[in-house]
Amino acid sequence: MKAIEVNGVTKQFGALKVLKDINLTVEKGEIFTLLGENGAGKSTLINILATLSAQDCGTVKILGLDPIKQGNQVRPLIALNAQDTTFDAEFSGLDNLKLIAKLRGIQNIPAAIDRVSRQLDLTEFLARKVKTYSGGMRRRLDLAMSLLGDAQVIFLDEPTTGVDPKNRLALWQMIEAIRDAGKTVFLTTQYLDEADALSDHIGFIRDGVIVKYGTPAEIKQRVTATYTITVDEQQVQLAQQLLNEAHIAFTNTNARFNLHADVAAKAMSLMLDHHINVLHYDRDEADLESVFLAINDQENNHAND
Repeated sequence: MKAIEVNGVTKQFGALKVLKDINLTVEKGEIFTLLGENGAGKSTLINILATLSAQDCGTVKILGLDPIKQGNQVRPLIALNAQDTTFDAEFSGLDNLKLIAKLRGIQNIPAAIDRVSRQLDLTEFLARKVKTYSGGMRRRLDLAMSLLGDAQVIFLDEPTTGVDPKNRLALWQMIEAIRDAGKTVFLTTQYLDEADALSDHIGFIRDGVIVKYGTPAEIKQRVTATYTITVDEQQVQLAQQLLNEAHIAFTNTNARFNLHADVAAKAMSLMLDHHINVLHYDRDEADLESVFLAINDQENNHAND
């Protein structure tokens, strides 16, 4: 059974089409990350999946259940950590957790709170009022409130935004632990390194459409590759001259020449034919930032055609 199945989903607010024929599958027990610019439709899709909104067209299934027709069965199986925090700052951390546990109908509340507070390193702070918490502590408390109970699909909408590096790493470990326990995480983030480090699969959403989908490695491979040729420092000028005469485009920093994939082999042959001492010839691995920029550039070019 799939954790999440989305087929032909659209959503419109007035004249604004926010989601346009979204198709997406998320496997059980994986971390899926949805990336996109602000306003691309990420939160709208999460709201539909989390039973907070209904799509205009298309179908959605959460663990085989329809969130619209079977919402009361779906909600105990999911948890949502939204961008807006939900705690009461005048309450203690413990009081906030107790309130959410009662609302979720949890039977053994002390045990559930103890488990999640230990996982997120909150135990020693629970007696304090939330208004005394640091930003990172507040984010961890908000996540703890979302994780109370035994949800099988957890929606995390930019959970590490504004969190310091130490607490961000702790949240990464928590997210991985959720996945390792066999649960499914649907994540959105502003941090491409976070998506790269955590995700089993990634989807890029642009203007309400999924424009790229795959594992981090698969997506990075689809971006046009570049190669680096490193030559002997004494032969940099000769190498530059050869490339210019052959009308091969390049950029270089000292003895490192960066070339587009479709001319790299030609450049390499040219240098070897002229006895250039090539020290290294490497394919540059794309990162998700370059993928993100490439996708936006492609879509902008299409929009201008």
